[in-house]
Amino acid sequence: MEDISYNELNVILAERRPVTVVFVYTPLCGTCKVAKDMISIVQATHESLPIFSVNINHSPSFAQNWKIKSVPCLLIFQKGLGVERVYAFQSIGFIHHVLKPYAAAVALDQEK
Repeated sequence: MEDISYNELNVILAERRPVTVVFVYTPLCGTCKVAKDMISIVQATHESLPIFSVNINHSPSFAQNWKIKSVPCLLIFQKGLGVERVYAFQSIGFIHHVLKPYAAAVALDQEK
């Protein structure tokens, strides 16, 4: 999971990639650390799935623009458009279930 700035994220979203996953966090949030570990485990299963992280403390305008209600938050974009957001990181299995169809979409796109 690569930590990026809000400006870098805007560039990535402008590229209209098939899928982009963004983990939104703050460094002092204990729940964020647990969620980040969960996402890292799931990412090992879906290595082709692009997952980035954004420290919301460095990007307050990001929080306003995307109406982030709390952290941790997982934002999922398809072709640059926000399609899903997750606030409750219930379990590794749950995160896997959420990300699996998006990983499949990335895999299909890479086969083209």
